[in-house]
Amino acid sequence: MSTLPDLEGLAMVAKLAEHRSYSGAARALGLSVATVSRSISRLESRLGGRLFNRTSRQLALTDLGRGVAERAARVVWEAEEAERAARELSSRPRGSVRLAVPMSFGLRWVAPLLPDFFRLYPEITIDLHLSDAHVDLVGEGFDAALRIAVLEDSSLVARRLCRMGRQVVASPGYLGRYGRPQHPGELAAHHCLGYAYRARGDVWRFTGPAGETVGVTPSGPLRVTNVDALLPTLLEGMGIAELPDFIAADHLAAGRLEAILPGWTIAPGGLYFVTPTARNRPAKVEALGEFLAARLSRLRWAADESAADA
Repeated sequence: MSTLPDLEGLAMVAKLAEHRSYSGAARALGLSVATVSRSISRLESRLGGRLFNRTSRQLALTDLGRGVAERAARVVWEAEEAERAARELSSRPRGSVRLAVPMSFGLRWVAPLLPDFFRLYPEITIDLHLSDAHVDLVGEGFDAALRIAVLEDSSLVARRLCRMGRQVVASPGYLGRYGRPQHPGELAAHHCLGYAYRARGDVWRFTGPAGETVGVTPSGPLRVTNVDALLPTLLEGMGIAELPDFIAADHLAAGRLEAILPGWTIAPGGLYFVTPTARNRPAKVEALGEFLAARLSRLRWAADESAADA
């Protein structure tokens, strides 16, 4: 015999005690009379006693049935309340959201948005996980993530928020000292700074004007797990690095860094809002996704890059 209680049978006892007829209980439960009858017989066999005395006109609870029905009614009420609360929680933006975001992007662009989000949704709390390491949404229990990538096929559901290009850059001081490379193949002779968490390995993949492709594995004095850690060495004129637009844009505009290898491009990725599934997604996750889509799709560098998508 199963160690779990026969909750289905108990629910049917409660309804049968309420309606005092198999047909009435079956209609209330949306089941057939035969299904209700089998469930009652199964529970009686499990409990070792009759719950109802059956006559041609009515059903009457036995002493055992009266005690079981009383407790079963409380069980059914508690279960109905649990379902009602769960439906309300899933349809109303409230509760906690576990969100994973790359560290540099999260500090620059997500954290500053949170006060506005909390003003709009005071019943939602966010557990913000900032790390450049790739997280397993399902295995680690995350509700959603922001990812910057050329997103590959997966079982996850991804909504593209905006384009995210990448630039290979160096400081004017570095270029004045070591020269400006004209072809990706020349990077082997330069100090190239590496990033450990590239989705396709630490390889810079260039496409040339004629469609030719070149892969370069950066080799130099520094390799990091967070892109911001490249900046001091890069700005001091000690290397070349590949940076995402959201980090490179301000430095390029101010002249602190210069883009190199004109005519050669690295395939742009995107910023994605990723969830384990789109089916029955809680209202709290939907609210966060819509908010981030509205705010992050019109960021400054995204607007600057919009012509590249045309």
